[in-house]
Amino acid sequence: MALSDADVQKQINQMMAFIEQEANEKAEEIDARAEEEFAIEKGRLVNQHRLKIIEFYDRKEKQVELQKKIGASNLLNKSRIEVLKAQEQHIKNVLLETQQQLSVITQDRAAYSALLTKLISQGLCQFMERKVILRCREADYKLVEDALPSAVHQYQSLAKKDVTVIVDTENWLPAEICGGIELTAQNSRIKITNTLEARLEMLAHQMLPEIRRLLFGRNPNRKFDN
Repeated sequence: MALSDADVQKQINQMMAFIEQEANEKAEEIDARAEEEFAIEKGRLVNQHRLKIIEFYDRKEKQVELQKKIGASNLLNKSRIEVLKAQEQHIKNVLLETQQQLSVITQDRAAYSALLTKLISQGLCQFMERKVILRCREADYKLVEDALPSAVHQYQSLAKKDVTVIVDTENWLPAEICGGIELTAQNSRIKITNTLEARLEMLAHQMLPEIRRLLFGRNPNRKFDN
């Protein structure tokens, strides 16, 4: 039996409705899948950028901490240098004040004469030469002449050798030094300076660690004295 036009149209409408429903369901499925994939990709990108941001600020924080440490270290080193400079200047001032007081020693002629005897004798023992030229201040000439025999006797008793000491009266030591003597031998090729300033400088160098300790206390960071 042939279908009427109305039945045909009805079937066509049903088929169209089915196709449309299938299409809508498929579209919804695609939309849902796309939305899910978008959400996943969005989460991945957000997490990726979040990690990058965290990493970026971690680096910044480490850089800031490093700069703070460097800054603190620089300030500490600068302050240490300033303290060391101040200490060295104070030591220089103390030595300068001590040097200025050396002239007091020469005012006690008996004590100064005894000191000259020791300075001459020590110099001769260092030389161990047969002929020695001695220089002194012109103001000390008489004291040196008086001290010389005793100094030579001390040297000969220790070294068991003879020595001739000639006082150079043409080339005096500078009048501005505090005192002491200078010895030369072998046509001035060798020289020993036993002036009061030279002995003070030598003594200060030897006692520098002790001077530092007395003035500023023991440094807990110093492993070795120098």
